[in-house]
Amino acid sequence: MGRGSAGCTIIASAVSLAALLTAAPVAAQAPSPFGPGLPSPGVTGPMLPPPAAEGEADLTLSAVFVGANGPIRSGLTWRIYGENGDGTRPAIVARSNDPAPTFKLAAGAYVATVTYGYASASKRITMAGTANTDQLRVAAGALKLSGAVGDQKIPGNQLGFSVYVPIGTNSEGRLVRSGIKAGEIVRLPEGTYHVVSSYGDSNAIQRADLRVENGKVTDATMNHRAATVTLKLVAAPGSEAFAGTAFSVLTPGGDTIREAIGAFPSVTLAEGDYVLIARHDGQVFTREFKVESGMDRDIEVVAKGS
Repeated sequence: MGRGSAGCTIIASAVSLAALLTAAPVAAQAPSPFGPGLPSPGVTGPMLPPPAAEGEADLTLSAVFVGANGPIRSGLTWRIYGENGDGTRPAIVARSNDPAPTFKLAAGAYVATVTYGYASASKRITMAGTANTDQLRVAAGALKLSGAVGDQKIPGNQLGFSVYVPIGTNSEGRLVRSGIKAGEIVRLPEGTYHVVSSYGDSNAIQRADLRVENGKVTDATMNHRAATVTLKLVAAPGSEAFAGTAFSVLTPGGDTIREAIGAFPSVTLAEGDYVLIARHDGQVFTREFKVESGMDRDIEVVAKGS
């Protein structure tokens, strides 16, 4: 644009000056005050045309994984930045989500950037008024996560995943993304990541370090040891549950794991021992129970003396 603007200014000035030279009538020359044989001062040379502005040309781009030949055909976002040459922050002059976009650019220097999920690559490209084709190489792969209890697959709507980049001895050094759904493709730079899988909204959590390889999808199933229990306060075993009961699930040491209110709320818990407290109409009832992996069942607290 800088060259185009300069070109327009020069052309406008040249046209104005040429109009003045051709529109004025030619007057008879007076004798030269400098003596015979010496010309009067004036414009004696021809007008030089302004330099032509360099036109736009097509830049076609594509991306491949490092070490691979085939192009990446989805999940790409392209941005073209123009170099200003004055140290100011480059501005985006074009963008596209096509896998192999073509941009029409004026002559000049640009930086082409492509992102593939959380991975990216960039390259400096110079346009000189002729069509250009270039390719960027991205060091990236992807994760696809799911969960299971034994041989039983966990429904996707009961799972949530978080991905971290380990820093030093801290496996959860930097959060990349939380709230990842089962089966979702998460595009990441090549490397090792720490994955946390949450089954339900209590303490059924599994962790694993997973390697993302260049150009590959790492399909991982997180194996939980947990079960879903339905909490009930009843007058007698197998009888109807009391509505409006407040439940608290605690560890044997007294730490609260989950609280819920209702006639029969369901809670997903990691394998282990627990204490259940039920409060109803000012009375408190307790029971110890055990969760075994894969054994979904009802946990009844009998309201003695009700």
